Amino acid sequence: MRRPTAIDFKIIPTMLPQISSNKVFIDKSPIKGDLKALPAISLLLASGSQFEPLWDQLVKNYHYLGYRNLLGHRLKYIAFSGGRPVAALSWSAPALKLLARDAFIGWSAEQRKTNLKRIVNNSRFLILPWVNVSCLASHLLSLNIRCLKKDWIQRFNEPLWLLETFVDPTRFKGICYKAANWRCLGLTFGSRKQGAGYQYHGIKKEIYVYVLDSNFRKQIGCKQKIISTYHRPSPTIKKVKELQMILRHTDWDPNIEPCMKLTEKDLGNIADELVTFHGQFQNCFGRTEHQRLSLAYISGLLSNSHAKSVEPIALEFLEQKSVRSLQRFMKTYIWDQEKMEARHQVLLSEMISSAGGMINLDSSEFLKKGKESVGVVRQYCGEAGKVENCQSGVFIGYASSKGYGLLTSQLYMPKTWFSDEYEQRRKETLVPQDLKFQTKPQIALELINNVLATGLFPAKWFGCDSTFGSDENFLKSLPSETYYFANIRSNTKVFSEKAEIGIPPYQGKGPRPKKTKVLSGQPQPMTVKQLIESHNMEWSTVILAEGSKGPIIADIAAVRVYLSRNGLPEDSSSWLFIRRTADGQIKQAISNAPKNIPLSQLCEAATMRWPIEQCFQEGKSNLGMGDYEHRSWPAWHRHMTYVFLAHQFLLQLRLNNKKKLLQ
Repeated sequence: MRRPTAIDFKIIPTMLPQISSNKVFIDKSPIKGDLKALPAISLLLASGSQFEPLWDQLVKNYHYLGYRNLLGHRLKYIAFSGGRPVAALSWSAPALKLLARDAFIGWSAEQRKTNLKRIVNNSRFLILPWVNVSCLASHLLSLNIRCLKKDWIQRFNEPLWLLETFVDPTRFKGICYKAANWRCLGLTFGSRKQGAGYQYHGIKKEIYVYVLDSNFRKQIGCKQKIISTYHRPSPTIKKVKELQMILRHTDWDPNIEPCMKLTEKDLGNIADELVTFHGQFQNCFGRTEHQRLSLAYISGLLSNSHAKSVEPIALEFLEQKSVRSLQRFMKTYIWDQEKMEARHQVLLSEMISSAGGMINLDSSEFLKKGKESVGVVRQYCGEAGKVENCQSGVFIGYASSKGYGLLTSQLYMPKTWFSDEYEQRRKETLVPQDLKFQTKPQIALELINNVLATGLFPAKWFGCDSTFGSDENFLKSLPSETYYFANIRSNTKVFSEKAEIGIPPYQGKGPRPKKTKVLSGQPQPMTVKQLIESHNMEWSTVILAEGSKGPIIADIAAVRVYLSRNGLPEDSSSWLFIRRTADGQIKQAISNAPKNIPLSQLCEAATMRWPIEQCFQEGKSNLGMGDYEHRSWPAWHRHMTYVFLAHQFLLQLRLNNKKKLLQ
């Protein structure tokens, strides 16, 4: 392969993109393959040339940090292959202070002030999204370094000694820098320059350096320093201990678990039990301070406080200056919420999983004022019973004879939020760039598959409300080895199995109907409500469950029906389960359970549908589930995970209390 060199665009201008006014026309067809098979790679110094607008446009449109004015001396480069741009790089002012880098160099504050100009930062490195060529990035780095040394002296009359860059480990692995012989020194502390000081944001980045002049320390007059860590010391364990002492004197709600009679001694032990419980999630955090903020947040959700948003929680369990820290902890600080949720599922499984359990799914809404919160629009709100300004989430729960809890959730994003009009709101609320519109049933199926993949929650049943039960495709997509018990609306159309039904004769129009047994008569489908009113239902009065206020009694009926699809009966019949309470309220559900299943098992399935609604009630009444003031995508999901944990902690108290009563 011919050795790449800097390109002289005056000699071969026809190879480069056409520039008309401020618009650059770029061929975006895929570039794939091996580096050796790629047309000759050339590097153009774009700074101060007619191609600088091209660099600006590429970085603005395709780099995850976007484009902004570079600080200090700067050089911009564009890489071409066969006349097409494949990458954009820039070099500009280094970080003013950087603990790991400064220790690596070993200079004093005065020496740094004098010689900082000998360092330059690789502030942007973009491989265009339609380019997929192995080893291209490290090859470009090596090529650019050779050009950079000469170009920097020519432009600024200053030799360079050291190159630096930052890599976000949540997005990239830094492989190209390692392959190009850069050295990783550690992590930044996670702060940015803010006025005369620094603002902590929690996003730590890896620090890489490349030495251009091996004699740089001799020229400075310093020696490399050895430090035990490149991180600023974490807040001391003392602060965590102080929080634990505060918890012991917290005004815990004596009715935190209505079915339990908590004594003063029990309330005094809650703090220690909560600290032990929270310790099971310690490996989700990289910093002791994050553990402290986390413990404060779950404590706030469980406390007797009426306001359970960030500010009152911080003021009660931390201090005034920690309000912003707790807000950032929920929105931008880097810690592993997915690991926390996975750990929660493992622990919950150990407490309540059972072969006869039910995986429940439901949506829940949260009334909101204003339009800035992520996913908020005017939509149907179950809490209000009408269309309101709200957010809506899809939740997966689990219930068995041992207990119940919530497993996972995802915020529903209405279709309008994916329009160009909402682009800025999506950025401000940190909505993932790759998120696509999904209906609630589509979200639910994805969440269910994730839960099933863990193998932690064996289930005989799937339960859902009418939002999902009325979706034919959703029900057919559920695993066939598990029965569903799905609520449906009263206007759902069905054929009674007792009626004589068949398929109308084929008229030669449209697809030929499937062959089924044709019976005499062609009754029209009726709504579930009409069926209940027009048939002599065989009602049975049963005790469905034992509630906190006594037995739950209802009249129930179960009949076989065919669901109506486009005016025709489905191929197979289903159970229609009807429940009528003492106040006359009627609810109906459909199930694909076998024809010979005992009625008692259908009643049991009906009772396992309630716990997810109970989770919502307990979460919103006692655990601040709807009290949050978060506006971003990450904070919403982190908040819900903490509600799951708080609810799990209450379940643990309940089970421990039951064991004590049995002893």
